[in-house]
This record gives sequence, C-alpha cells and structure tokens, in this order.
Amino acid sequence: MLEDVRVNDRLTIPAAELAWRFSRSSGPGGQGVNTTDSRVELSWDVAGSPLLPTTLRERALSRLESRLVQGVLTVVASEHRSQLRNREAAAARLAALVASAVAAPPRARRATRPSKGSVERRIAEKKRRGETKKNRRSFPTD
Repeated sequence: MLEDVRVNDRLTIPAAELAWRFSRSSGPGGQGVNTTDSRVELSWDVAGSPLLPTTLRERALSRLESRLVQGVLTVVASEHRSQLRNREAAAARLAALVASAVAAPPRARRATRPSKGSVERRIAEKKRRGETKKNRRSFPTD
C-alpha cells in the first residue's frame, strides 16, 4: 500500500526508508473526526539514509538543519478529511523539501559594469527630468 516517494528524475526514496504515523486530526470531518486517524506524519532519516551520496547528504543536512530532529525530517499533513489524501499531501511535501534541499546551488553572479551608453542615457534622462521640474516653477531661477 505504501509507495516510494519520487523526488526528481534521479532520486526516489524507497518505502522501506519512510516511517508513517497516523493520528486523529482536528478540524472538519463531522462525527468521523473523532474515530478516524486521518492526520499523517511522514518521517525520513536524512542523516542515516544510504540513498544520498555524501555531497548531497551534506547539502541536505545543512539546508534542512532547522527542520531536522536528530537527522530525521518529518512532515505533517492534516488538511484533508481522508487519510489517503493526507498521505499524498505529506509525500508531495516531503518530495518538494528534499528536492529543494539537494538542488545544486545557483551560479555565482559575475560582477559587471554598466556600459558607457547606458550611463550617458541615464544622465541625459535625469537632466530632462530636472528641466521638466524646473519649468514647472512659477519663477524660474535661471
């Protein structure tokens, strides 16, 4: 019943590494909210998983450090009334978190200088704007 969580084209977390917990959820659901375990907690041991190469594991651990408890990432879903939809929501949330955590860092910006023409255009526009404002005055100073 429980399936693997596909993070991206290269990374899929096997169901054997995932820990699911179910509990009663608050919120809408009528009388059934008191009897069904629709709240879902999905946990994955990022630090202990053999799935990630060393570089990706270190990157994920550093980016997710505020969300980890002893190296375990946990997501909770309780917004839907059914347990199945909450399972899907938790799996999607975990996949999105892991995908953003293992993504390559953005390329560093290379510093550039404005071109001579763009500087001249900017200054010419400032002078035109100043002339317009100067002409609005009731007693020109020049």
